[in-house]
Amino acid sequence: MLSPHEVATLMLIKDASDEPELDRADLDALLEHQLVTLERIDSGRPRPCITARGGAVLNAIARIR
Repeated sequence: MLSPHEVATLMLIKDASDEPELDRADLDALLEHQLVTLERIDSGRPRPCITARGGAVLNAIARIR
């Protein structure tokens, strides 16, 4: 189960056009649950990206609101 902070972090990653400031513990939890991956961008820095599984979680949350 995800904490409210982890859900908020997942939403930030999905909606961010640039690199948002993220809590490392929340990001690590999302990586562990395979809801995000880290992809290298042109600058060589890793950028979190939503996985299909992460998108499914967000869709499920949107349906119950």
